[in-house]
Amino acid sequence: MKKGSFFKSLPFKLLVAVILGILAGLVLNRYSTNGISMAVLNIVVTVKYILGQIITFCVPLIVLGFIAPSITKLGKNASVMLGVAVILAYGSSIGAALFSTASGFLIIPHLSIHSYTAGLKQLPEVIFELEIPQIMSVMSALVFSVMIGLAATWTKAKLVTGLLDEFQKIVLALVSRIIIPILPLFIGSTFCGLAYEGTITRQLPVFLEIIVLVLAGHFIWMALLYILAGIYSGENPLEVVRHYAPAYLTAVGTMSSAATLAVALQCASRAKPLRKDLVNFGIPLFANIHLCGSVLTEVFFCMAVSKILYGSVPTPGTMVLFCLLLGVFAIGAPGVPGGTVMASLGIITGVLKFDSSGTALMLTIFALQDSFGTACNVTGDGALTLMLTGYAKRHNIEEQNIDIKL
Repeated sequence: MKKGSFFKSLPFKLLVAVILGILAGLVLNRYSTNGISMAVLNIVVTVKYILGQIITFCVPLIVLGFIAPSITKLGKNASVMLGVAVILAYGSSIGAALFSTASGFLIIPHLSIHSYTAGLKQLPEVIFELEIPQIMSVMSALVFSVMIGLAATWTKAKLVTGLLDEFQKIVLALVSRIIIPILPLFIGSTFCGLAYEGTITRQLPVFLEIIVLVLAGHFIWMALLYILAGIYSGENPLEVVRHYAPAYLTAVGTMSSAATLAVALQCASRAKPLRKDLVNFGIPLFANIHLCGSVLTEVFFCMAVSKILYGSVPTPGTMVLFCLLLGVFAIGAPGVPGGTVMASLGIITGVLKFDSSGTALMLTIFALQDSFGTACNVTGDGALTLMLTGYAKRHNIEEQNIDIKL
């Protein structure tokens, strides 16, 4: 990360927004009988509502813009090894999600989380409601994305495939130029409201516990991936993972799999058990579709936020459905800060029924630790590449000069 770039990054801006929002909320809470304070709070609530409407409107567009083009791109490059790689990436993400779900049901009930309602102050009503309806429901967007992506692949529809690629660029521009810039203001206003009510200040120690637990989960999942890869390939996984320290630290600093790709390739190429052609093929591919750390984080945070704000964790059936869908969204997640949670906003609101406060809280705590999730993703790519090497050896696939750059 370049000098000074951290202070321009989204996590830093969100951290500042959280701090300022909480401080403003505490001040407004203390002087709640003052007319000026109530006027300011009315403005804060209205701004939060309008920004929330804009973000909600963009959710189906994000679904359409990233799921369908991802399917067509995978279809155009279909091959046996690609199919195996996609299955490995999806399997790892789903496994991490289910592991996080099981851990959540075991751990979260024993944390000091209480859904406080008594004694909380009521936020004022929105001054005026500017409703911005979605062009379609989130589930309709998901089903349409899958169907149009598959159909375009089957029929080799070059025009539609090109249009989907262009639409993806348009949505990326919307995310990077509208959604990301307004997130700090939206989240700051949300935390201002939570601090005014008294919710967030009572739960701060719990958030710190949750972040530590998630980091522990990252290392447990990485260890499991490398153990399984070593058993399947017949190679010593330590000969791979011991080279990955530079990639892990780079990912923590850059908060981007794409920015870490060059270092990750260098680390993987030094690992003797990995076939060089599969390193050139697998590492760039997994950098785009393998997001086990981000998925693990999001699932646990969703369960914790649900317990904090709504008094209970979602049911096991709801969480399993959420995990299965999240694996699909992770493959098509956009390459922007917090890409996984941004791409999955639809199922967070549609399946888990989070409102704007829950969504804002998820976006914040996810972004604040996103660098460690990215580091888990990048390091896990080495384990999946070792599995690819094992698959090629078991099926007598000859080594080829493959050089794929994504």
